[in-house]
Amino acid sequence: MKIIADENIPFVREIFSSLGQVTCHPGRQLTAELLAGAQALLVRSVTRVDEKLLAGSPIRFVGTATIGTDHIDQSFLQDRGITFTSAAGSNSTSVAEYIMTALLVLAQKYAWKLSTMTLGIIGVGNIGSKVEKLAQALGLQVIPNDPPLQRSTGDPRFVSLDQVLAQAQIITCHVPLTRSGPDTTFHLFDQSKLETLKPGTVLFNTSRGPVVDNQALKTRLLKGDLGPVVLDVWENEPQIDVELLKLTSLATPHIAGYSYDGKVNGTIMLYRRLCQFLDQPETANTDNLMPPPPVPQIDLDPTTDTEQQLLTHSFTRIYDIAADDQRLRETTRLEPSKRGPYFDSLRKNYPIRREASNTRIILSPPNNTLAQKFSALGFQI
Repeated sequence: MKIIADENIPFVREIFSSLGQVTCHPGRQLTAELLAGAQALLVRSVTRVDEKLLAGSPIRFVGTATIGTDHIDQSFLQDRGITFTSAAGSNSTSVAEYIMTALLVLAQKYAWKLSTMTLGIIGVGNIGSKVEKLAQALGLQVIPNDPPLQRSTGDPRFVSLDQVLAQAQIITCHVPLTRSGPDTTFHLFDQSKLETLKPGTVLFNTSRGPVVDNQALKTRLLKGDLGPVVLDVWENEPQIDVELLKLTSLATPHIAGYSYDGKVNGTIMLYRRLCQFLDQPETANTDNLMPPPPVPQIDLDPTTDTEQQLLTHSFTRIYDIAADDQRLRETTRLEPSKRGPYFDSLRKNYPIRREASNTRIILSPPNNTLAQKFSALGFQI
C-alpha cells in the first residue's frame, strides 16, 4: 500500500510504515500528481481534500489528524466510496488548557478575580465540554450554548446565543465551521453580533477563523470599548490580517491544539482507523512515543500567594503562551510576501508543549482544597 501524508503529522513514518510505503510532503503542496498510485491520504487542516485533489487517484482512505473537517469535501468522498476519518477529540485537552492559560494570564494583567466572572461557551462538544469542566474548576460560572445538542438532548442548561451575549463577561467559541443548514457558523459573530457585545466583553476564538468576521471584529476593536480579544485562528490563514493582529491582546498561529500529546494522539487515532479499514492487526509500537515532560514537577508553597496566582504560575510554567504571542507578532515586521510562510513555519517548527497531566504539583505545606483544584484541572498531585 502507498500512503501519502502531511510531513507535519508526528511519527507518521514510524507508525504507518507497518502498513505500507509512506511518502511525506508539505500539506499545502499536496497535488493530484503526488497522489498517483496512492491508496491512503493523511492530512492536516491546511490541505483541501476535494474532487480537484483526488480526481483520477486510487485513494480509498482519507484521514485528517485534526478535529476540524471543514477542509474535507465529505460529500464527494461519500459519493466516491472513499472511507473518511478524523481525529475528533484528540487535542481537546490541549485547547482547553490553552483557554485556561490565556484566562489566567489576562486575569493577572487586568486584576480580574475569575471566580466572580461568567464564561459563555459557544459549542459544547469534545472541546467545549472540557473547557466547561476546567473553567468550573477555576471557579468561573459557565453558561453553555449549543443548539444542536440542545435539540438532541433537551438539556435545560443550554441557553440561546443572545442570552450568552447579554450575560457573559467572557465568550469562547468551540464550534465547527459550517456554511449551510440551521446552525451555520460561518461569520456566526458578524457585524450585528459583534455590535451587540457589551463594552468590556472578552472574546476568544480557537475554533475556525471564519466563525468570527475578522473585518467586523477589527471595526469593533477600533471603537476601543471591547475587552481583550484572544485569537488563535484567523480568516485567510496563513495570510492573516496584521492590523487585526495588532489589536488583539493575545494572538497565536493556530496552535491551541498543538500540545505534543494532542498531535501524537491524532496520529495514533488515524493509525487505528486505517488498521480497521484494512482489517489488519495493530503492530506498530505506540507506547513510548512521548519525550519526558519539560516540566515534570512544580513545587508550590500555598502560604505565599493567592490560589489564582499559584494556578497562573503553574499553567504558565507548562505553557508559555506569551512566547507564542510574541513570535506571531514578529509578522508585523515582515514584508507581506513573507508573512504567510512565516505563519506556516511557526506551526511546522512548534516547540514541544506537554499537557498538565504530565506535571506533578508538590504542595508544601499540604493544602487539600488547593490539591483538589489542581487535580480537577488535570495536574498530578
